[in-house]
Amino acid sequence: MAGAGAYRPVMIVLRHCQSEFNLHFTRTKCDPGIVDPVLTPLGEEQAAQAAAALAGQRIDRILVSPYTRALQTAAPIARERGVAPVVTPLIGERCAFVCDIGTPASQLARRWPDIDFSHLEEVWWPQATEQEEHVVARAEQFRREAVALPQLAMTLVVSHWGFLLALSGSSLQNGAFLRIDAQQRPPSPLVWRH
Repeated sequence: MAGAGAYRPVMIVLRHCQSEFNLHFTRTKCDPGIVDPVLTPLGEEQAAQAAAALAGQRIDRILVSPYTRALQTAAPIARERGVAPVVTPLIGERCAFVCDIGTPASQLARRWPDIDFSHLEEVWWPQATEQEEHVVARAEQFRREAVALPQLAMTLVVSHWGFLLALSGSSLQNGAFLRIDAQQRPPSPLVWRH
């Protein structure tokens, strides 16, 4: 049993801010068919608010999903700290809607010249609907890898509803963040609905 002062691998996780998909899906509960949606004006405000809310936190590393909505959410935080986000496809969203079709790596590299996309395959997103257990397995793999990161407490993970649910057990709203213990597995079973 660990003592009270024992190291715990805690990191900050942030769900991307409101995207065009979120705006329409929240109203209709129907997939609006938007490929790799961008943030709405509200989403851009939420990203600025998240950056302000995290201003007092030391963040030396930003791990970000390759989807545009996550990259846009991470941008103001990265800019304020002078930290280049590290694109991490493992933390991408569960492929279940048209919005989970990504943008090819070469196009992302042109749009985001200060970020390294060279390790991505051109088509890096899943090509079929991803089963819940596969997302849970990805979250477990990420958890194992995260525990080994130096200075994990200074790491921000910018990801998506489904992946963060599998990682933390929490259903986060757009732009919401929390600290999680990378060794703590979420309760089971997970509730896979918004």
